Amino acid sequence: MTAGPAPQDRLHLPPGSVIGVLGGGQLGRMLALAAARLGYRCHVYEPAAECPAAHVARHTAAAWDDAAALDVFAASVDVITLEFENVPVETVERLAASKPVRPGAAALRVAQDRAAEKTFLNKAGIETAPWADIPDAAALDAALERIGRPSVLKTARFGYDGKGQAVIRDGDAAADAWAAVGAQRSVLEGFVDFSLEVSVLAARTEDGEIRCFEPVENRHRDGVLHKTLAPAPIAADVADRAVEIACKALSALDYVGLLAVEMFVMPDGRVLANEIAPRPHNSGHWTIDGAATSQFEQTVRAICGLPLGEVSRLGAVEMENLIGEEVDAWPDLLAEPGARLHLYGKRETRPGRKMGHVTRLRRDEA
Repeated sequence: MTAGPAPQDRLHLPPGSVIGVLGGGQLGRMLALAAARLGYRCHVYEPAAECPAAHVARHTAAAWDDAAALDVFAASVDVITLEFENVPVETVERLAASKPVRPGAAALRVAQDRAAEKTFLNKAGIETAPWADIPDAAALDAALERIGRPSVLKTARFGYDGKGQAVIRDGDAAADAWAAVGAQRSVLEGFVDFSLEVSVLAARTEDGEIRCFEPVENRHRDGVLHKTLAPAPIAADVADRAVEIACKALSALDYVGLLAVEMFVMPDGRVLANEIAPRPHNSGHWTIDGAATSQFEQTVRAICGLPLGEVSRLGAVEMENLIGEEVDAWPDLLAEPGARLHLYGKRETRPGRKMGHVTRLRRDEA
């Protein structure tokens, strides 16, 4: 691991400082709310004129490659972080010439490209499902011979929530899958017979302090996270292995900020890493109501050079996403005893769009 900066050069930003946030979605919105509670202000840079974070923070609506707007933005903030991993690396590099960006371009390069991500994880000693880099259709045929079927072809860049993916089963034509993901560089991943999916949210400061929230179970529906259950129903030694993976990833990246690591738990207790996200994560929303420190407050603490917060769970927690028209149930959810409703302020409801979430906390099952 590379050495950190000298103690006198380390950043310790007091309340009243301004946090720049790249991306203006619901993660940026919740980050700004958490920052405000600690006395920080947020300035969001997001090309869309109407975005959830703009309702609660200062907003610059400009293109990612608008050099003049980026320079003005950088001059207005004290530190910069990500709520969205598809920010161009060139944008982050320009901003980093003026202000600290946490996490920075190195982590972003890894997270934006599935082949780079898998390579990084394997080099860090972290096991993944079998995979192959697929630069063209010919490489897909060869990889299928090695990895087998069923397998899933995923676009190497900019895929999320099940988009940019195609399952290849016995009898399926490889060319059809290649066309389905847009005939572009992809990654082929072998199917693994896992017991459940989990994730760990881990934070690291510039001083090297690390704290991890315990593993949680994630249940998907139509490729989109539907529910998160805390704690994950796994043995203590399996949970320890999942946390160890997250810590390895943080240290190998020399990371500052909050990192989400999604993993598969196998029937034999092995834990395979699947993806990383260099930002707060949907599977960490339970922490707002169910942990001593939320993932968003922890992000603020990590990037501003503050001591990391306590990560203990307050009870048994279930977080459920409100997707598309499910948000129309908000009056019933407000009336439900113990339910904690979070709406993202999105004006347009669309199928598959995350409109909010609801958290249910049972303190008697801590």
